[in-house]
This record gives sequence, C-alpha cells and structure tokens, in this order.
Amino acid sequence: MQMTISDAGVALVERHEGFRAQVYKDGAGYPTIGYGHRLKGDESFPNGITLEQGTELLKRDLQTAETAVNTLVKVPLSQPQFDALVDFTYNVGAGNLEASTLLAELNKRDYSAVPGEFVKWVYAGGKVEPGLVTRRQDEANLWETATA
Repeated sequence: MQMTISDAGVALVERHEGFRAQVYKDGAGYPTIGYGHRLKGDESFPNGITLEQGTELLKRDLQTAETAVNTLVKVPLSQPQFDALVDFTYNVGAGNLEASTLLAELNKRDYSAVPGEFVKWVYAGGKVEPGLVTRRQDEANLWETATA
C-alpha cells in the first residue's frame, strides 16, 4: 500500500522550508520559490506566487519524496515515521536517502537507529547549519512518537 504524507507532515515541511512569494536563490544557488520549489526549465513567476499557489507546488513536489520513501523503504512504517522520512527526503533528496546508513539500518528493521541517523544530516557547505539541526531534531522527535 502506498502511503501519502499527512497534513501534519505537510505542516512540518512548510515550517522548515518557510514560504517566499518571490523567486530567490536557495543555498545551492538554484532559483526557488514558495516552500523550496526549485524552478524547472520553463517556469517563471515574475509577479511571485500566493500562499495557496505555494502550497500546491509543495504538494506536487512532495509526491517525488513520497514515491522515494514508498519505493526504498522495505519495512512497515507508521504515519509519523513516514512523514518524518518524507520531510527528510524532500530536504536531502531521494539519492541521499537511497545511499544513507539511515535507510540501510531501517531496512534491517533497526527502527531505533533512525533518530540518531537523522541528526547526522546537519551540514551545509561543510558547516553545521542551525536550521538543519532543528529540522533533524524535529524529524527524530516525530519518528519517536509512534511505532510501526
């Protein structure tokens, strides 16, 4: 059965991404808008977007992270665990999830290892990023609220 992110999970992503109505360059220099939506080739938002448009872009973008989690995770998940993994994957990318020790431990059914693996992903440009520390702790806390 394919899982989808809950409203609480979407709210977690929104809180950590923050909303920007105008195009800006993200930490890697990519044109971005809304809740971390990277502009694709022909996309242009010269007048910015509304909060509602940002939410719609986010929901579409989250489908990629949902698909990755549904495909890569081979063990049962509770809704909070799924939400935490989708937030993580949205932030770090499906390729990083796939190559992670976090996924390897989880797929060995070591659910208890996951919170400690989340909190290792706090670096940007080789430096600890305070916003990532907070995000990873929130993911770890959400993970620990429920069992599969």
